[in-house]
Amino acid sequence: MSPGPTQQLERTIRAWGLILWPSFLAACLLEALVFSIVDPGELHWPGHWGTPSPRAIYTVAFFAFWLICGLCSRLVLWLVESDRPHTPMALSGTPED
Repeated sequence: MSPGPTQQLERTIRAWGLILWPSFLAACLLEALVFSIVDPGELHWPGHWGTPSPRAIYTVAFFAFWLICGLCSRLVLWLVESDRPHTPMALSGTPED
């Protein structure tokens, strides 16, 4: 029995939530950890990039961290789903009926 459009949409929204929210929190933690050690004003860029503002460095770094953490979260979700290809994913850890 295939899932209906509403169930498909709910599953897609749940999957995006499971990917984006933990990766956002991890990116926040990484941003705090990295920039508590590294001063963006002391970074030297190769070539003729000029000197970006600290706010630009914080922003680009945050989105890079979020992208990397999001890809890791997606990989974990894919591994969990590929373990049980015909069973819908349940948050409780048990297959849904």
